[in-house]
Amino acid sequence: METLSIAKSFEGIQGVYRHRSDACQCDMTFAVFLPPRAKEHPVPLLWYLSGLTCTHQNVMDKGEYRRVAAELGIAIICPDTSPRGENVPDEKDNWQFGSGAGFYLDATQEPWSTNYRMASYIAYELPELVAAQFPVDVTRQSIFGHSMGGHGAITLALKNPERFRSVSAFAPIARPMVAGWSRPAFEKYLGNDETAWRAYDSVALIEDGYRVPELLVDQGKADGFLDDGLRPWLLEEACAKVGIPLTLNMRDGYDHSYFFISTFMADHIAWHADRLS
Repeated sequence: METLSIAKSFEGIQGVYRHRSDACQCDMTFAVFLPPRAKEHPVPLLWYLSGLTCTHQNVMDKGEYRRVAAELGIAIICPDTSPRGENVPDEKDNWQFGSGAGFYLDATQEPWSTNYRMASYIAYELPELVAAQFPVDVTRQSIFGHSMGGHGAITLALKNPERFRSVSAFAPIARPMVAGWSRPAFEKYLGNDETAWRAYDSVALIEDGYRVPELLVDQGKADGFLDDGLRPWLLEEACAKVGIPLTLNMRDGYDHSYFFISTFMADHIAWHADRLS
């Protein structure tokens, strides 16, 4: 693992790191914020998964998570959203597919299947590296994310309930199998058999018996992607049918941007802190 940068913030440490990924067959970059308590003992770990077009950098620059994470003694890890590099296939003119748009799944179709294995990377490879390199308590982990990352956070939590104590999301893609901006990506990554898509669709996973204890979602009512891409009411209906407690906050006037995310970031971190204590 290579350290790319280190900065002191709120008495903690914000670092950016790079390592060679076996899952993605390329170099991967990620960020970790360690609160000041990490100097004394291992701290709980909260994963943040970013959305389409983002890297680890977006939430670092605009998410405003460090103050509250430092106060509550929680480490925040921010992975990249996809594999990257000269030898990694991409569609450079398509912001909804390829670089920056890994959808937190394991592709099965060529040429994408060699590198686009973000589900395995987030679920297995990166946690092992982080546990070995940082003072974190891996028995206390939670996960949240935004948009595509909200989709990833919920699907990973549903499939790994023994690992994640809690899950929340900002404006998640609730039903990517049918959403206009994710269905084409699923076709390319996973092929035409839609039964294989269900493993990466929050509503489908709930229909298929996967569960989390509860779920927190914040969604802006002025989000331009609300009706076509996000559709949180589908997640609400799925949770209601099986009795998963869902707190869905529909926020007046807020859009899809980091102005929205940063406004409610402290609320989400505090919510997770209660469940990580």
